[in-house]
Amino acid sequence: MIELEGVPELIDPVMVAAFEGWNDAGDAASTAVGHLDREWKGEVFAALDAEDYYDFQVNRPTVWLDGGARKIVWPTTRLSVVRVGGEKPRDLVLVRGIEPSMRWRSFCNEILGFAHELGVEMVVILGALLGDTPHTRPVPVSGVTSDADLARTMDLEETRYEGPTGIVGILQEACTHAGVPAVSLWAAVPHYVSQPPNPKATLALLNRLEDLIGLRIPLGELAEDARAWQLGVDQLAAEDSEVAEYVQSLEEARDTAELPEASGEAIAREFERYLRRRDGGPGQAPGGHATETGSGSGEGPGSYLRDTSGPGPGPGRGKPPRAPRPGPPGPDSSAGPDSSAGPGSEKDKDMESGPDGEPGKGTGDDEDSSED
Repeated sequence: MIELEGVPELIDPVMVAAFEGWNDAGDAASTAVGHLDREWKGEVFAALDAEDYYDFQVNRPTVWLDGGARKIVWPTTRLSVVRVGGEKPRDLVLVRGIEPSMRWRSFCNEILGFAHELGVEMVVILGALLGDTPHTRPVPVSGVTSDADLARTMDLEETRYEGPTGIVGILQEACTHAGVPAVSLWAAVPHYVSQPPNPKATLALLNRLEDLIGLRIPLGELAEDARAWQLGVDQLAAEDSEVAEYVQSLEEARDTAELPEASGEAIAREFERYLRRRDGGPGQAPGGHATETGSGSGEGPGSYLRDTSGPGPGPGRGKPPRAPRPGPPGPDSSAGPDSSAGPGSEKDKDMESGPDGEPGKGTGDDEDSSED
């Protein structure tokens, strides 16, 4: 049963979703949606029933104390709404949760039920994959869609991936069957330093999302965090000659592959973003701080229902810790599914993905500098 009481009529809504787990290398995608929720003070209006979709032995509930009273937080997926003010206000429906353990088709149908009821015009799903990309270069971000018209008008790829998939691929396919335009944006995370957080990849996703939906996103301290992360990895890599040599080989391969592509398109995109941030873009007040209407206060006719079931900010909302030590490259320096490079977990090894966000390799075609 979908309950949408307390949610006002939305203005040109776009749904932005991310899920922790297989499709979220370095927690880059889920942290990006968390950033949007925090910066624009999202109001949670719905949560999926955890009993229907999660194996609690895999994703365990947690206990927290609320004024001495013990409360349980169940692993689930929550939906919130943010209104970006300005001359042309627009609403975003943020979906943030955990990849479900079961009933994926029902899960996607429930998400699409919300999208239909709210009049969502487009669904953007964020993901992150492990790839053969050096941490010293801009994070590659691929944008793919199953909608030929959307691919043409927004200069995206039509997906050609074949292989294992995660909830991101399933949700995009469900959108296609439901006739809802959908785009997946994928950031490539260096496989040799895969531990979260990865603010550089999060920043790249937000930059690409900004281009896609035409809204200026307040970045807060994210750019500074990305620079600190890269500096930390630089220092750690310099301490190990094998890792330093491996990173250099990735840099050379990347630079050689991109040399013919150093054309006007990427430069123009960066220049347009610079002008937006200098002059103030749509839905953004001067000075880089989003204005808010109808959200955040919990009062007034435009307010949304607040979520009272959780203890507060979730993962990925603090300052990133010092970057972890990158492991030496394995015998096969590629980051394919059998790569032994890096200290990542088995889940991380599985997370390498093709341009559809589906696990496999790939670095994508679109790049957004993380240092705006």
